[in-house]
Amino acid sequence: MSTAPPVSATAEDTAAPTANPRRRLALVAVALSALVIGFDMTIMNVALPTLAADLHAGTGQQQWIVDAYTVVFAAAMLPAGLLGDRFGRRLTLTVGLALFGLASVIGMLADSPGTLVAARAAMGLAGALVMPMALAVIPGLFPAAEQRRATAVLAAALAAGAPLGPLIGGLLLQHFWWGSVFAVNVPLTAVGILACLLLLPETRNPAAPRIDPLATLLAAGGLSALTYGIIEGADRGWGDPLVLATLIGSVLALTALVLRSRRQDDPMLDLGLLADPTFRWSAVAATLISLVLFGAFFVLPLYFQSVLGTDALGSGLRLMPMMLGLLVAARLTDRLVDRIGARTVITAGLAMLGAALLFGSRTGASDGYGRTVIWLVVLGFGMGLSLITAQATALVTLPPARAGVGSGLLQTLRQVGGAIGIAAFGSLLAGAYRGALDTGGLAADAAHRAGGSVVAADALARTTGQPALSTSAHAAYVHGMGLVLLVAGVLAVLSALLVAARMPAAGAPAAAADRR
Repeated sequence: MSTAPPVSATAEDTAAPTANPRRRLALVAVALSALVIGFDMTIMNVALPTLAADLHAGTGQQQWIVDAYTVVFAAAMLPAGLLGDRFGRRLTLTVGLALFGLASVIGMLADSPGTLVAARAAMGLAGALVMPMALAVIPGLFPAAEQRRATAVLAAALAAGAPLGPLIGGLLLQHFWWGSVFAVNVPLTAVGILACLLLLPETRNPAAPRIDPLATLLAAGGLSALTYGIIEGADRGWGDPLVLATLIGSVLALTALVLRSRRQDDPMLDLGLLADPTFRWSAVAATLISLVLFGAFFVLPLYFQSVLGTDALGSGLRLMPMMLGLLVAARLTDRLVDRIGARTVITAGLAMLGAALLFGSRTGASDGYGRTVIWLVVLGFGMGLSLITAQATALVTLPPARAGVGSGLLQTLRQVGGAIGIAAFGSLLAGAYRGALDTGGLAADAAHRAGGSVVAADALARTTGQPALSTSAHAAYVHGMGLVLLVAGVLAVLSALLVAARMPAAGAPAAAADRR
């Protein structure tokens, strides 16, 4: 079995690679790898109730089954990008896929919550190795004229993962046991590994910075503490001593990392990348889009399952109109950018996100799925235009020698934006739901349980024979959902105005042509 020949690439020789005859097959393989990482971020949303019951996981353990992936993923992204630049992007991508497959096997066979949390943490580490490298291998595969389109394909795969997760999870849970949501990763990662070895050339930057143990510790500690603090703040309250200590610690660690990076000639956190206004505002746009989108992703599954009464598979299927809009947008973004520029495309996409979310915020408790399907199509289209274009524009602006650490920085910002979105919208939803819920006639303990979630209120209504409680809970949840979508929609509109005002009019094609 032959493998693709290794190429030790510097900034100069990756700037204009010869056309790799197998580059399109390689792109499919890398996109598949990115898709696996993408849908694994949301697949647990539908699998958690089943596996929690089988493993007897408490509320805190359930939270960490989900959050261990996110915390480790965010913490390891920056060092992972540097590792790929220095030691080889194909090697790092392959190792990440292998670790992801191994961790999935452990998760599939887990017989305790602790083992599953550890497996999810390992999957987060693997995802941090895969995600930036999937994007960073593009300059070594495609000549400059084709890099935007190839990057857009990968960005579309990453964006498609979030709505696909609930659908895949629902399909598997309908026919198999909860471990199947991990088992599905094993053959997919095996195919990805084989394709990487056969199709990808090895690229690296021999001049990349050496691993800085202190900077790595500051980055990992600061980002993990920030993500942990945001997640816990939504649950414990922002005045909780642990939350405050964690957030203050994260600010101190990240401040120390920035100061250390500014004193070094070739740092791990290359703040010089943000000096390019196209990269900077594309990254800001991608981060804001991730924050806004988590408003919709956070509220819709429970709306479908608790208010509309669907199962896990039905919930996933009802997200598919968003996929339709996303796929249509993915086919148009490249031509639109060539015609009207990246800034206009990103602004239009954000404006469509805002319009869709504002329309969705008018949903009433008696409205069915018909209203939702309309704004989900528009949401997917706006998501495709804005997120795919923002990521592609940022990445084709990077110097090829810094592709790994630059894509790691971009994905770190997106991950932190998503974490902030989850925490902020979760707190907003919980407060609005509790404020609108009618718990009159319930004992204090029962009222507290009903105020915890619409799922708990439904369960209590069934056991106590009080259908009025369920009706009130559904109306309260729709009220909270409307408020979340309203705030997310306003943020999307403000983000569109910000990008229109601040992002350079010149698109990334010009920047890509001028890269060193």
